[in-house]
Amino acid sequence: MTRPPPILTVLALIAVAGAAQPAAAQDSGGAESRGPAVDRGPALDPAPQASPIPRASDLPLPVQPPQAQQTPQVQQTPPMPAPQQTAADFALTVDAVNGAKLGDGPAAKGGVSPAALRAEVMLDRLHASPGVIDGKEGENFTHALEAFEMQHHLKAAKALDDKTWAALLHDSPGPVLTTTILSDEDVKGPFYPDLPKDYAQLAKLPDLGYRSPAQKIGAKYHMGEDLLAALNPGVDLGKAGSRIVVTDLAGTQKVDGKVSRITVDKAKSQVFGLDGHDRVIVSYPATIGSRELPSPSGTYKVRGVAYNPIYYYDPKNFLQGDNHEKLKLPPGPNNPVGSVFIALTKPTYGLHGTPDPSAIDKTASHGCVRMTNWDANELAHLVRPGVVVRFVN
Repeated sequence: MTRPPPILTVLALIAVAGAAQPAAAQDSGGAESRGPAVDRGPALDPAPQASPIPRASDLPLPVQPPQAQQTPQVQQTPPMPAPQQTAADFALTVDAVNGAKLGDGPAAKGGVSPAALRAEVMLDRLHASPGVIDGKEGENFTHALEAFEMQHHLKAAKALDDKTWAALLHDSPGPVLTTTILSDEDVKGPFYPDLPKDYAQLAKLPDLGYRSPAQKIGAKYHMGEDLLAALNPGVDLGKAGSRIVVTDLAGTQKVDGKVSRITVDKAKSQVFGLDGHDRVIVSYPATIGSRELPSPSGTYKVRGVAYNPIYYYDPKNFLQGDNHEKLKLPPGPNNPVGSVFIALTKPTYGLHGTPDPSAIDKTASHGCVRMTNWDANELAHLVRPGVVVRFVN
């Protein structure tokens, strides 16, 4: 899969009749909508009017005992120890996950831990994003825990402990999985199951929409496609009227405050949104540059936001395949910069979405800050031009 190019320039088109038009993004190296009150519920908000951005040149019954029989007395032996719980004891069901307890045992089929899945959904609803909810205790899960612990002045731990678990249950009560009926909109395409990697071929498509209903549904509920399949074995995810199991994001809290400053932590691969009192109020995992093409250092400001950006390829900035001509890639969630681009005052750099959310903090970027489309979308609704963005090591 071709990695996004090193640098990016976004050109936002003028909004017409109060609705944001697709904005232009040009990559020379170098996102979906949560409103200002930020409800990370199932559905993404419609994109608001885009902020104008200048061109590059301007910039997770008791059994009765049998009757006693008379038997010879024998020496009693110690009781056999209870068998250890196995993955089969933790079937991936709604009740198992919603009632999961800390340290419930081994992971369920597919490596999914009911306890980790429950924790991931609670973290997501509290704006300490784990990125893609997959029910696994990976690095993004650990960083989300650390961010939540920092917000609650808890001792940082590398894994779930009693205090953090209790705090999560207190702050985000209620079920973490629920069922829903797929609507016509949920399964509406067009879908592009075989999206080409070559930019010249991508440029010929009318849009860079979802590859499948599973990708679209996963993005709506912040879930990995593998988890969605594990929770819904044998279910046709492309059929309206199907009942499926999804994450319950209806209990998502509103963001407590306004983002006054953003810190991009290169060491932790995290983006933190802070309020005017320097309290972390939102956090997201991110892919931040690479050794060959690092992200910038220093302090900049938000210059504007482009929703559903058009992607402009210029071979002068980098060569993709055998494409030696400039190309215009249409907008969509599988656009190289996803569905949102937050432009910075450093020309061609920004914070943006991605067509591959499962790869966040697992691959390198080309200088910009890459997040899941839903995280980038939430942050975009919390910022405004002039918000300070500081890159730290």
